[in-house]
Amino acid sequence: MKLPEKYEMKMKSLLGAEFDDYLKSFKEKRYYGLRTNTLKINADELEKKLDFKLKKVEWCKEGFYYSDEDRPSKHPYYNAGLFYIQEPSAMSTGAVIDINPGDRVLDLCAAPGGKSTQAGAKLKNEGILVSNDISATRCRALLRNIEAAGISNAVITNETPEKLSERFEGFFNKIIVDAPCSGEGMFRKDKDAVRSWEEHKTEVCQKLQRDILRNAGKMLCPGGIIAYSTCTFAPEEDEGMVNEFLDKNDDFEILEVDKSYGFDRGRSEWVKGGRKELDLCGRLWPHKVKGEGHFLALLKKKGVEKEKKTISKITPVNEKKLSDYYDFMDKYMNIKINDNIEIHGKSLMKIPCGIDLRGIRVMRSGLYIGDIKTKRFEPSQGFAMTLKKEDVKYSIDFSLDDDKLIRYLKGESFDVNSYDGWNLVCVDGFPLGWGKVQNGRLKNKYLPGWKI
Repeated sequence: MKLPEKYEMKMKSLLGAEFDDYLKSFKEKRYYGLRTNTLKINADELEKKLDFKLKKVEWCKEGFYYSDEDRPSKHPYYNAGLFYIQEPSAMSTGAVIDINPGDRVLDLCAAPGGKSTQAGAKLKNEGILVSNDISATRCRALLRNIEAAGISNAVITNETPEKLSERFEGFFNKIIVDAPCSGEGMFRKDKDAVRSWEEHKTEVCQKLQRDILRNAGKMLCPGGIIAYSTCTFAPEEDEGMVNEFLDKNDDFEILEVDKSYGFDRGRSEWVKGGRKELDLCGRLWPHKVKGEGHFLALLKKKGVEKEKKTISKITPVNEKKLSDYYDFMDKYMNIKINDNIEIHGKSLMKIPCGIDLRGIRVMRSGLYIGDIKTKRFEPSQGFAMTLKKEDVKYSIDFSLDDDKLIRYLKGESFDVNSYDGWNLVCVDGFPLGWGKVQNGRLKNKYLPGWKI
């Protein structure tokens, strides 16, 4: 691969004796990765079930490398949300930040959803996940991935960081900032990133990063942590951006990124006047690990949160409007979902933590359970993906070698041996979507946009 001459000169000056090893890494094959969705299955079980050539990713216990001969996106377990396809180094941010059930998490530059689905799995559907992206188009892919993962406590917003900071000042205790960057760490993976590289791209990205970090700092509560990451090597966007943020925010400090999982140290010497603490940041290098380039800094806001902030505004629902929903739950479900429910038009939503989203551009305000229609309730695809087989009274469970499995994923209807009414369609016990049976015939309710 031919790299831009100015870029090579820059990297040679930064890496010195390591530069030749860095260049050699471009002659090696790129690495492919998938990450287990622990909301549905653990990593050991997934490894046994998948007939792939899998190897563990050192810095992410849920992550695996797979061979370029494997086709994970074609596997029905992908449709069931058992794993997410993700570049191995990109798994590092979500793996390192300490997210626990009940946390209030913001993924500020979330699309297409790799780090959000990772955070959602750690939350175990407790607390709240706000996944934001400024691009409405990219938010659609984000929504699909969050729903496929079975995350029920996510809010998807399409806003500027500044607008969000006006509403959520001091609200979150964990914030992920996977910042837009010049993409130098992706050169081996993405030839378009090489072609689009130019010296001034770093300056453009710095302006965005500066604004995003400033607003992220406002939204973090005392004691909270920002995970700031990029996929570039440019010191101005990495250690330099962190140093600048700390200069302006003396209530923040750097936490050390554990170097025992393949991370190199941050490079304080690459920043003019850079503080020594920048060495606590972490870098992944393609000539040192099996993955692409990545930078990570953990920034903690000093102090202790005195009282958890809540933003509660649930509009009471007229019980009569829910009668068809309650009938559906009684007839088809073994679980009940009655709390924090709102009706938006015809859509029935479960709002996590009763969060007030007035004035914010929202693509999805929590779990979309389904639609209340004339004298009936129709459950959603996203709702199906949050369930377990035992949560429903009626199900159709296909094995991997059943030809009807692929027919279902294609959206076809066919004869089945099951109870009339709504059935949860599964593969090996893992939900895929809904089907409605009438007189032994399955009416396919798989979401049209998800069909293979």
